[in-house]
Amino acid sequence: MKTPKQLGYHFPAEFASHDATWLSWPHKEASWPGKIEMIYPVYAEFIKRVAEGEKVNINILDATMQQKAIHHLQQVEADLSNIQFFLHPTNDAWCRDHGPAFLVHPEEKKKMIVDWGYNAWGGKYPPFDLDDVIPTLIAEYYKIPVVQPGIVMEGGSVEFNGKGTLLTTAACLLNPNRNPHLTQNQIEEYLYNYYGVTHILWLGDGIVGDDTDGHIDDLTRFVNEDTVVTIVESNRQDENYQILQDNLKELKSLRLESGKQMNIVELPMPAPVIYDNQRLPASYANFYICNKYVVVPTFRDKHDDRALDILQQCFPTRKVIGLDSTDIIWGLGSFHCLSQQEPAV
Repeated sequence: MKTPKQLGYHFPAEFASHDATWLSWPHKEASWPGKIEMIYPVYAEFIKRVAEGEKVNINILDATMQQKAIHHLQQVEADLSNIQFFLHPTNDAWCRDHGPAFLVHPEEKKKMIVDWGYNAWGGKYPPFDLDDVIPTLIAEYYKIPVVQPGIVMEGGSVEFNGKGTLLTTAACLLNPNRNPHLTQNQIEEYLYNYYGVTHILWLGDGIVGDDTDGHIDDLTRFVNEDTVVTIVESNRQDENYQILQDNLKELKSLRLESGKQMNIVELPMPAPVIYDNQRLPASYANFYICNKYVVVPTFRDKHDDRALDILQQCFPTRKVIGLDSTDIIWGLGSFHCLSQQEPAV
């Protein structure tokens, strides 16, 4: 059987045009212990903004949850005509990682979905059986092909420039709690064949507090085909300082599929966000690029405005907006972790 790459499919960059954004409505109280009700106003505002430029498709448990979701969306005056609900029960809300990986065939104007295995970041948060089947349910709804590579892979662990380069971290993809039977070379073969890329770049560790074992979407992101933003910590006493300096040094040594060095834009880190004696993975890199906006998590921090200004310069054709993620980050993720784009063809 031919692989998606052999068939001419590839995974587009997030900054390419979208048909829709997929979400899974948050309902697992254990993900936001004592705070879940506090996240809905900002989550609804996020949906409202995305829906101004593209459809928003939301996985929900049942009709009761749909009514609750509609209530929150009405509170922020979201355009409900651009929002659709799907009775696809989920265990949790992190659609970047359990949602569909849409590939496109530009010449044939077709899409397909890759349904990677999902084990809640190395089995940390069972159960995850409902989340694991979401991509196939969506493929069945659309009546488009779906392939199941049979290995664990999360959307937040990979970043694309749309020209053949994939960026990831060894801390996550080579962690023995994901695919212990595979070598780095074998994992790369899966990435080539099922994402349709030609060039893979590896970084090292992720930020402190990230329970995903170092997802790239808290660390370094493509803003166009040859430019990345990467977070840096200015406080030498901070436990992220050396991790991020090492990451920056490694980035400077890497080359794109064209042989060129990447343009590297440094993005500040917010001051540590601590809740219930736990350091949370607060990062301005966890932004989501939708058709109309770039939605950036903010943290009531003195660095918020500077981060937004830097990102606005990186996205001249989109408006960059900050949404307060202080409560959402208690779930150990933000807007990028919660969303998965469906590209246009």
